[in-house]
Amino acid sequence: MAPKPVIMSVDDDPSVLRAIARDLRSQYGEQYRILRADSGAAALEALQELKQRNDPVALFLVDQRMPQLSGVEFLTRAVTLYPDAKRALLTAYADTEAAINAINAAAVHYYLLKPWDPPEEKLYPILDDLLDDWQGSYRPPFSGIRIIGHRWSPEAHVLKDFLARNQIPYQYLDVERDPEASQTLIEVQAQDQGLPVVILPAGELLVRPSPNDVAQKIGLRTQAVNSFYDLAIVGGGPAGLAAAVYGASEGLKTVLIEREAPGGQAGTSSRIENYLGFPSGLSGGELARRATVQAKRFGVEFLTPQEAVSVQLDGPYRLIQLADGSQISCHALIVAAGLAYRKLDVPGAAGLTGAGVYYGASVTEVSACQSQDVYIIGAGNSAGQAALYLVEFAANVTLLVRGDSLEAKMSQYLVDRIYDHPRIHVRLQSQISAVQGEGRIESVTICNEVSGQEETCPAAALFIFIGAMPNTGWLPSEVKRDSHGFVLTGPQLLLENGKLPKEWPLDRDPFLLESSVPGIFVVGDVRSNSVKRVASAVGEGSIAVQFVHQYLAKLK
Repeated sequence: MAPKPVIMSVDDDPSVLRAIARDLRSQYGEQYRILRADSGAAALEALQELKQRNDPVALFLVDQRMPQLSGVEFLTRAVTLYPDAKRALLTAYADTEAAINAINAAAVHYYLLKPWDPPEEKLYPILDDLLDDWQGSYRPPFSGIRIIGHRWSPEAHVLKDFLARNQIPYQYLDVERDPEASQTLIEVQAQDQGLPVVILPAGELLVRPSPNDVAQKIGLRTQAVNSFYDLAIVGGGPAGLAAAVYGASEGLKTVLIEREAPGGQAGTSSRIENYLGFPSGLSGGELARRATVQAKRFGVEFLTPQEAVSVQLDGPYRLIQLADGSQISCHALIVAAGLAYRKLDVPGAAGLTGAGVYYGASVTEVSACQSQDVYIIGAGNSAGQAALYLVEFAANVTLLVRGDSLEAKMSQYLVDRIYDHPRIHVRLQSQISAVQGEGRIESVTICNEVSGQEETCPAAALFIFIGAMPNTGWLPSEVKRDSHGFVLTGPQLLLENGKLPKEWPLDRDPFLLESSVPGIFVVGDVRSNSVKRVASAVGEGSIAVQFVHQYLAKLK
């Protein structure tokens, strides 16, 4: 809820200050917050705090005759912080001439004479007019997190992406493009500190914070409430979220550990159009938001941002070591850790990551594409969805594909729409050989795979979808993987003769989604030979809970 606008009264006479505050509260207390100060200096200090919290001020009602700082002097300084606030002087009859001069010299809107009794006749009608006028142009200030940074700052990009993917509203102010940014830095006395600066709703400043720093301040949970859970899930993509919903709804004490934000890579997708039940499509972020709310309603405990760094086996227990040094244990573990984007290994790309070079189609950076040319590397559905999304903002989108066909890896509905769009261009058998720019991306060099010919083209942004590697390095060696690091499950664990490996300790076959370690199940993209689609991931996450129940029943 947005804070009430402030009416501030300032007077060095305690009895007058109490009386004016009483009358203001009686008439305006429901709509406005009434603050009082006994000196101009104290009032300015309070204004600094209000400004740092981005709280609005509607009206100053200030006594003219105050020691150290007169009413006019105070208003002259206050107007630099709140230029739109209405300004009224409270004066004695002898100060009438000074008050009239102040209207011209200090842009005071009105002056009132002491005493103001009865207020219904001498105070409220005047203030009503001033406040009505203020309300006519008032726009409630943004009351959430504010980030101030440079447009091409990798650190700012990481913070924006983190907050957006965690469904946390924020306002971004660019020091190069938003006049409000520099003014805000001055107002919160952070103009000489490093960027980015994060201003929390309560006014606290964080200078160049990490996502974890922000997470701790805004109340995201990174430490577990309990030490033991029936079911732990590592990874908050569609597979992990589905497992969490079904596990908790069926009575399992469930915790989900996600190192970045719920939704995983799917959460960065601009639009998913082939997911059952959503004929108009929905964004990955919206799917993640709905699933997260659903899981929390059933009592799932979310730890994010938090990362599992190792797993130890202790009889029927699986002990999960977390990045902060803490540990939780569980009977059943579902691995839904997903994939990590493969990095583009060409000159210039690493140094410009977050400054025009992005992995995934980050919705937080569409401003970088406004009416400019952007490039996408990739031939899968994610790349196709990104092209259709980005072309809504960019002048032109060029899709670079190493293969000789777009249809080989992309759904036909996306292929058709891409070729039909006049501002999306597809270059087959092409790849990026270099990225250029000073502090931000400026151009890319494209190499034709067949002819070897290179061409350097201006670029405002480069979005990369060149495959990914499974996040399985944290799993114990007992969990068998294929040659690419994807986890083997169920029938994939059988030897060529159809028998189980000697390491398998039980007299039953592994369940369909069970790894080579009983009680550790694997779902979604991280599983060997899985179908890389959102619907498949959701299906696997849901089915895995059935096998978890069967496994837990055997432990009793």
